[in-house]
Amino acid sequence: MMWGGGGSLERDDFKDVMFNNIIYFIIVLLIYNISVPPARIDTPLVYTVFMVLSSWALFAIYCKWAFGRLLRQGQQENPGDLSFSRAYQSQVLRLSVFAILLYALAVYLFNLKFWIGSIPGLKHFSVMQGLFGISLFIGYLVTIWYYAYPAYRFAFQTVVSRKSFIFSNLKLNLPILFPWVVLTLIYDLLGLTPLSRPEGLLNKPHGQVVFFGTFLVVLVIFMPRFVQSWWGCRSLGPSEKARELRGFLASVGFRYRDILRWPIFEGRMMTAGIMGIVPRYRYILVTDTLMEMLSVEELKAVVAHEVGHGKYRHMLFYVFFFMGFMVLFSGLFDIFYAFFATQPLFQDLFTKGTPETTNLFYIAVSLPLLFAMFLYFRYVMGFFMRHFERQADLHSAVLMGAPGHTISSLEKIALLSGKIRDLPSWHHFSIGQRVDFLRRLQKDPHLVRRHNRFLVVSFTLYMAAMIGLGYFLNFSPTKESITYHLVLKGLKQQLAEDPDNVSLHQNLAMVYHQMGKYGEAIKAYEKALTLDENQPVVLNNLAWLLVTAPDRHLRDEKQALVLARKAVRMNRSPVFLDTLAEAYYANGFPEEALKAIDEAITLAQEGIEYYRKQRGKFAGKGLD
Repeated sequence: MMWGGGGSLERDDFKDVMFNNIIYFIIVLLIYNISVPPARIDTPLVYTVFMVLSSWALFAIYCKWAFGRLLRQGQQENPGDLSFSRAYQSQVLRLSVFAILLYALAVYLFNLKFWIGSIPGLKHFSVMQGLFGISLFIGYLVTIWYYAYPAYRFAFQTVVSRKSFIFSNLKLNLPILFPWVVLTLIYDLLGLTPLSRPEGLLNKPHGQVVFFGTFLVVLVIFMPRFVQSWWGCRSLGPSEKARELRGFLASVGFRYRDILRWPIFEGRMMTAGIMGIVPRYRYILVTDTLMEMLSVEELKAVVAHEVGHGKYRHMLFYVFFFMGFMVLFSGLFDIFYAFFATQPLFQDLFTKGTPETTNLFYIAVSLPLLFAMFLYFRYVMGFFMRHFERQADLHSAVLMGAPGHTISSLEKIALLSGKIRDLPSWHHFSIGQRVDFLRRLQKDPHLVRRHNRFLVVSFTLYMAAMIGLGYFLNFSPTKESITYHLVLKGLKQQLAEDPDNVSLHQNLAMVYHQMGKYGEAIKAYEKALTLDENQPVVLNNLAWLLVTAPDRHLRDEKQALVLARKAVRMNRSPVFLDTLAEAYYANGFPEEALKAIDEAITLAQEGIEYYRKQRGKFAGKGLD
């Protein structure tokens, strides 16, 4: 994704694994990041180590049995049979999901995150904690690949060593984590700057979207340079085919950095790809086997397909898709959080405040989010990826003058790659479907224009839907109204069972305040004070409302000053001093207001600019 243009005229079984693993890693990172480790635990480190190793051992035994049984069943059929290839991929999928469940057990029940956080030097660097945490899941994946190797060779008739199979999978899939590593490291470093403070850019929804989008664009531009080195790619050596390919690219005016040998799986995979959107950092990748098995014209068709990905900027579209996912995820999280927080069962979990109950609460919130993520990647992004492949196929046929060489490339790859002609995936049409589509071009010369128009319309609808949903889920008054309604419902349910709970009345007042229902907020704060008159937050908040309420009939400046003084006597915080200064200002005491706000500025560690603006207002009052 961040490292490739989306495929070519090739076998796609390994790309299925890569794209699936993108989703797996997102889920695993979510599991790790939302978990709340306890402040202390009674079980020793040896317990965590024993339980993690025992789980891994049982998983390894199951993997060996599952793939062994699959291979024995397959050997009774013809090698390379399509049904066996599908069964193999299904088995990998099931075991990957099983690995995610075991990983969740290690995090939530075996205290993995607690012990990782206890490693000296990692407390303030979430990127290092995450790398340590995700290494366990990578270990599970390596176990799957180790025991899958014999079945893999049988399914796809590939001559590659087990060691190369495992290391190639690691090399192929670990770049999935590169964007997360870089982004998390940047967040760690920005945590030391004003940008991370409550009023900073990164704590605002639009700021996060802008930051994340800018980061993705920069990553798409520069990451290919590092990924091709990670994969061990080298410039395509001098040969007749290499000269023909370079000459072909020059003839069509396509700019790129280099054509590289792709040594993935010892170069024995029949595949190609493209990385990068900027010519200086754009590479075309071709494996040795593909170079050997295809004719010059067929190789040109493969390269023309990759040129299609570059011409239509498919990588840039993927940036929009990931930003769309971020926007949806952020908005849905708030709604699901509010919904579960107001359900009686989950209220009990959340209000207890222990790490165990908090983890259970966040797991419940995450489940619908994971389902939404599956639907988004599988059906929304997958839809565009499949049709981008068709667009690149058509571009290949146009550059070659006719679809013949493109079709022959596909057919030859399907035959030599284990009879996978009719094997589809969620992000690619099957080779058979792609061939049938290309044959339509021979009868319908307007197919290219219609397909391009179809994608333009589809993407326009997608953008309209994402802008609408993004606004609704993150910025709209309707979304706020839904969220507040859910929270109010939950608070009122709790108050019906516990009417003398001061904290519940305080929370109810805060929600009313946020909703702009100032009269109801004042009543709720007053009710809290009748239950306990020594609540500094309630005193301060009520004072602020009585002095600043938009409806002047709700104001009571004198009472606000009494409440604000009492709150400050209990806690001389900058926030409380600001309220006191506002009350002095409203009652006509500018000098006292200046003294209070000056003390707030002296004590404040954040929000200083706001307090200085307040001082300017009070100073102006004093000059009148």
